Formats: sequence, structure tokens, C-alpha cells
Amino acid sequence: MKIIIIGAGPAGLSCAYALSKKGVEVEIYEASEFVGGMSRSFDLWGQRVDLGPHRFFSKEKRINQFFTEILDGEYTAINRLTRIYYKNRFFQYPLKFTNVLFNLNPFTIIRILWDYILQRLNPIKNPITFEAWVTNRFGKKLYEIFFKSYSEKLWGIPCSKIDADWAAQRIKTLSLIGAVISAIKGNAGNKHKTLVDEFSYPKHGTGLLYEKCAEQINKNGGAIHLNKPVKRVLVNESNVANGIELFDGGEAQADFVISTMPFTTLIKGLDRTPQNVKDAANQLYFRNTILVYLEIDGIDLFEDNWIYVHSPDVKHGRITNFRNWCPTLYGDKKTSIICLEFWAFEQDDIWSMADDELTQIAKEEIKKLDLIPTSMDVLNSKVIKIPRCYPVYETGYQEPLKILENYIDSIDKLVPIGRYGSFKYNNQDHSILMGLLAADNITDGQNVNLWEINTDTEYQEEGDVKDILNQ
Repeated sequence: MKIIIIGAGPAGLSCAYALSKKGVEVEIYEASEFVGGMSRSFDLWGQRVDLGPHRFFSKEKRINQFFTEILDGEYTAINRLTRIYYKNRFFQYPLKFTNVLFNLNPFTIIRILWDYILQRLNPIKNPITFEAWVTNRFGKKLYEIFFKSYSEKLWGIPCSKIDADWAAQRIKTLSLIGAVISAIKGNAGNKHKTLVDEFSYPKHGTGLLYEKCAEQINKNGGAIHLNKPVKRVLVNESNVANGIELFDGGEAQADFVISTMPFTTLIKGLDRTPQNVKDAANQLYFRNTILVYLEIDGIDLFEDNWIYVHSPDVKHGRITNFRNWCPTLYGDKKTSIICLEFWAFEQDDIWSMADDELTQIAKEEIKKLDLIPTSMDVLNSKVIKIPRCYPVYETGYQEPLKILENYIDSIDKLVPIGRYGSFKYNNQDHSILMGLLAADNITDGQNVNLWEINTDTEYQEEGDVKDILNQ
């Protein structure tokens, strides 16, 4: 049996690894010159960085076994510190009660509680938007402070047009009362580090996991072809996927095709696709990311791993400080690399800006937040643009997505997985799980519904780190 996998990101590589371990012939075709997808790492100015912050966290035993097996001890535990920046104040995340009291004036706190009570007395029935769902759960004021600005930066559409699925998946277990109780208690009585305040991380960047995974695939007899973008999946007259066509004109045959290319691109490239399916594909779209890296002439900037920027006064939405991850990233260098994240659609002006323009915006905004002492200089900059990073959950997206899912299910031997491939906002661990379970479905005759694997807040945030790494 020969299996072709499109894409060498977390889903594609984990799937190829599991298959190659069982002696299956596997070939991966990757459009770029790198493995790891959005979770890759690279060298920059004598240091190591990722494409934004990528922590590894999971309570799923299968995923943690993959992590520890591939890295073979080349990982460490990172103390997590993340904060929310809002109106020139920094809020610890997860919330700490004293920090909230210090940062918000009494009138704002009273307004939060008042809005919460009013909302609980007059709840919105069957909220279908992110705005309605979050307001229903937390009240209007808290929604405006901690959800509205950041979410609209990320998605590029009003919260009133973001589907409630996004909130239900990400924050479904969180409530205001629960947050207050947690903030008051903190870690009282908890002797163990949890995934909230400590996480596992490969010693040379998140991408090390996927680089070593690729090495194992090659050792197991698999093949990884870089710089080989796939144009379309080939489907025969019996509606069975049996290979791929490359942009360079080449073709390759297979018994199964596993695709991590953007779901809409996959659909549009298929032959004999019904018009209603094409129309459904045209209703779904992705959001792009712009990463601006700055090398700062100093080592003591801010102590966070990353910061969520909720301020509407700046364009970027998140800042990562790689100096605060692990020493093996920076070695003996006496500078710090930070990364500012901007999000855009293709038609947005910022997406077509030149690198020097984007760098200037980043420099101005980082100083506006007062995160860099005026005495510290910016030594270098680098801009990376990543298209189609985030599947946009616009209100009503489920209907066209279901049409695409049903159509793909009608094609035998074609399996879409991963964030891009299944149009689901997966973390890397969910994509890894998709890959491993897709391999099981093929080799062990299992029938796991891969469409059901998705983000889950409890799955992300709970669990004891020591217990997880000892699984």
C-alpha cells in the first residue's frame, strides 16, 4: 500500500510517522522548503525562533507519547507568563484577583458586575454570534474589555459576524463566577504545576519536533519532497482518489491521498465538482498573518512569554519574547528577539505593505506600549507573511462547510486533516491527533470520525504537567 500525504505540517508528519512505523510506503509532498508548517522554527541573527508562540499542551496520552518518543528527552518545562494589555495596563492571564483589582477602577468593577447580573436576568436565547455568546456569559462590559478588540483584530470582521462556535470551542468551560473564584484562590493548595502555568517545549524550538519526526520518517523508508506544491488531487471515474498532480506537471499515484492543503483549495481543484459544492467553497475563507521580528539590543525587556494586545490603539494583536522561553534558543547572545503579529486579508492595505513600512509600524507600536526602554535600539528586523493561517468562523459557516464535508466523504481514499485541511482552528496537538488517528483508520480498519476532532478549552488548559510527561 502506498500513501501520498500533501503537506509536511504537524498533521501530515504525524500521520506519515505513524504509517511508516507500520511499514507503509509513504510520500510527503510539501510546497515550501521547510517541514513543520506553521509550527516550524528557524535561525535568525544567531538565535532560534518560531513562527509566533507555540506551546505544547495536551491531556491526550497518545499525543504526549508522540511528543516524548520523537524528541527523546530534548525538551524542557517552561514557566508560563502571559498577560493581556488593555488601556496601558497589564492583566495577568489566567486572572489573578489582586491584579484585576489593581488595574481596574472601582467603577469599572461595579459596571462589570452590574452588566453581568442584568445579563443573567435577561439572557439572550440561542445566541448565534460570538458577541451574543460572550455577552450572555460575562456581561457587556467584560466582553468589551477582554474579548471585542482582540477578536476583531484577529478575524477582521465584527464580533457580531463571528459564529458562536468560536466562543463555545475556546471558552465553553469558563464563567465569570468561576474566573473570580479561580482568581481569588490562585494556586492555593495546588502542589503541582498545571498546563496553565507550565508547558513543555522542545529545547531548540517547536520546529525541532517536526524536524526530528521527518528524520524518523526517512529512516523508516518514507520520502519527503520539499518545494513540490500539489496542484490537485486526482480522482478516477469510480470516485476514488488515486494520486496527485504537481504544479511542475508531474504526477504520482497512490492507494490513499491524505490532504492538509487548504480545504477550499482541495475542493476547487477536483474534477467534476458539482456547482453547489463550488459555491459552498467560495463562502469559506481564511485570515492571513504578518510576523515582524525585531532584534533588540538588550536582554531585560518584559518577562512574558507572550502578550495579548487588546488595545485598539495599535494594529498588532500579540507579541512574543523568545528570550523568555529557554536558554538554548539564544545561547550566549546578549540581544532579545521579539515578534509582533498582525492579521490581514489579501485586500487589506497592510498585507501589501513593503517590509520596511511594516517594520516601522512595529517599531512605533512597541514603543507606544512602553515595552522597550528608550535606551535600547532595534538592531535588525525581518518580516514573514503567511497566507491562509486561520479559518474564519463567520456566522453560518457550518452550512457550506457541511456541504464540503459530505462531498469529500463521497470520494473514497481521500482524507483531509489538519487546520488547513479540515477548516478547523486546531492547535498543533489537535492536528497531531488527527494525523495519528487518520493513520489508524487506514492501517487498523478503525472508523474514527476525524471531523469531530476540534479545539476544546478543558482539553487544552487542565492537567498536571508531571503526570503528562510521565505518560
